[in-house]
Amino acid sequence: MFEAIAQMGLIIIFGVIWRYLKPGGLDAKTLRKALTDTVYYLLLPALVLSILWKVELNIDSIRIVILAASGVFAGYFLGRLSCHWCKLPPAATGAALLAAAFPNATYLGLPVLEATFGPWARSVAIQYDLFACTPLLFTLGIFIANKFGCGESTDKYLLAVFRIPAVVAAIIAVVLNLAGITQPEFVSNLLTTLERGVVPLMLFSLGLSLQWGHDQWQRLPSVIPIALIQLVLMPATIFALGYQLGMDDKLFAAIVIEAAMPSMVLGIVICERFNLDSSLYAAAVTTSTALSLATLPLWFAFLQ
Repeated sequence: MFEAIAQMGLIIIFGVIWRYLKPGGLDAKTLRKALTDTVYYLLLPALVLSILWKVELNIDSIRIVILAASGVFAGYFLGRLSCHWCKLPPAATGAALLAAAFPNATYLGLPVLEATFGPWARSVAIQYDLFACTPLLFTLGIFIANKFGCGESTDKYLLAVFRIPAVVAAIIAVVLNLAGITQPEFVSNLLTTLERGVVPLMLFSLGLSLQWGHDQWQRLPSVIPIALIQLVLMPATIFALGYQLGMDDKLFAAIVIEAAMPSMVLGIVICERFNLDSSLYAAAVTTSTALSLATLPLWFAFLQ
């Protein structure tokens, strides 16, 4: 676990360094968009299709969804308490709730679980995100953004989840899986080739997204409670709930580690669309991601 976190931490740091040095004159924003679009539209859907087509869908899938959803709601309610205690204004409250409720389940969770538990754990990260976190993001998350933001119409967002390439790939994969259709060797080899680029590009793009400046330093008192919720209280809640379900130890550990991920990066797009406090959200992502490099190995040691 420690070696895996160190390796992934270095890839993230490479992205941070690129952001400031700009080799070849290519700025971080342009490069990040090119990389994330490639992952978003091509590589990640290939990975999702490859895994969910072959994974065994059973009662454990339901357990993953229940625990993931419980983690999101726990983060939301704990975030409400934190915002009330910190007396944050509406725009900051909305950003804080999004940061507290939704983890970086795929962009960091998937590589962490794969490196820690093996390739089988990738399906845990995908089911955790696409079957629970993503639908809740486009329902509960948009409700939060609309309530505390500019009041933009939310109708177009409610069905947006079905236009996400990875979600479409997940639906197709589940249908093929349940229909008992075997994955052809040519398709399997193609998907395997495409999926190899997902992890390094996601981690490097995450590093390009992280930023810290004077505004973020000022936000630190409001950000620490968010990081505490994401990195400690949310996985503790999942641990308490999952411990009662009697599932396989490795699966249980993988779900708890997934729940211990930092705030998701995608939330900053929602903050900008609904005029929430993007600066606070960016500070929450950067702070929780940096701290997670220390807290994730601690959770792993505890679960052993």
